[in-house]
Amino acid sequence: MIIEPPLQPARLIKRYKRFLADVELPDTSAITLHCPNTGSMKNCLYPGNRVWYSDSGNPKRKYPCTWYFTEDPQQNIIGIHTGLSNQLAREAILSGRIAGLSGYGKLISEMRYGDQNSRIDLYLSEHANELPDCYVEVKNVSLMSQDGVGLFPDAVTVRGQKHLEELMLVRQLGYRAVLLFCVRLLSFLHLCSFFMLFVYVSVGCVVWVWLKSSPPSFGQSFGTQMARLRR
Repeated sequence: MIIEPPLQPARLIKRYKRFLADVELPDTSAITLHCPNTGSMKNCLYPGNRVWYSDSGNPKRKYPCTWYFTEDPQQNIIGIHTGLSNQLAREAILSGRIAGLSGYGKLISEMRYGDQNSRIDLYLSEHANELPDCYVEVKNVSLMSQDGVGLFPDAVTVRGQKHLEELMLVRQLGYRAVLLFCVRLLSFLHLCSFFMLFVYVSVGCVVWVWLKSSPPSFGQSFGTQMARLRR
């Protein structure tokens, strides 16, 4: 994946009102970023630490710049843009990089479904070997404990519980249901989720962890961006 426009560095001042963050630029001026993360962002908010953002250049947007990555005190780079995880998953599926989700001829994002008027992140259909249609819910993992365990969720989430209930229902109807954790932490060792998984797995749904630790930056692909971020 390539992020355009290229990412730019700054230093975090504070996050507030959930969707806003003030940052200091290299010239010491300050701007406000849009924060595309509805969670608590626990262990992601360190005033003075580096962040990376993208400037849309769109004068019609009240906050044209969007926050993508942050750095913790151990210099782990963490992806906080939850929408980017959906894009990464979509790109990986279409390119055949997730074997269990390959072979589908059609992919739809944000399709409405279920009894609770939900939207599924990715809906796959028209499989080459006639496998059932597949509902994929993508979760961005940005919280890590001190011993390297990735944790999800980082806050109580009624909305997330609703998503799982919807997925369990479609599984009971004979479709495939997948919960895909997109882990975007550099020092991730294990994943521990308290996300109703005991109920979820018991009805035959699938849980996958997809480790995508290298953050895209500066318009570069995954193979080259880490060295650029570290400079």
